[in-house]
Amino acid sequence: MRLSSGDQVPDFSRVDQDGATAALADYGGQKLVVYFYPKAFTPGCTTESCDFRDRYQTFLANGYEIVGVSPDPVDRLGAFREKHGLPFRLLSDEDHEMAEAFGAWGIKKNYGREYEGIIRSTVVINETGHVDHAWYNVKATGHVGRVAGSLSVD
Repeated sequence: MRLSSGDQVPDFSRVDQDGATAALADYGGQKLVVYFYPKAFTPGCTTESCDFRDRYQTFLANGYEIVGVSPDPVDRLGAFREKHGLPFRLLSDEDHEMAEAFGAWGIKKNYGREYEGIIRSTVVINETGHVDHAWYNVKATGHVGRVAGSLSVD
């Protein structure tokens, strides 16, 4: 089930690129942008992650922390973060439990083939732990600009 504005955000606890646990409670009282991407090092995921990297300071200046989530294992996330100089945490969701809870897991179609996987999505969480915005099935290119514009952080 997809999240909508006003919904309580599902609790989560995942391991980040360094093997440290990251939980929703760690961001209590803070605004948070959580973006779900299918696979590190693929063109679209690299574009989206680097776009968030390039606007990271602007998001921070407006009170938003950023977290990326994918089903990649911790070591792959660490390599991805290092290679692209990503300043925010990347969370490993190998069992896709977090993606399912956020509505970012489902049936995808690619070249006529159907399969389950991460649906490229972004959820903005406010200081009270509720959803302010949620976007699903987004295109990697230009999405970060649209998020920034919606949040007036440009």
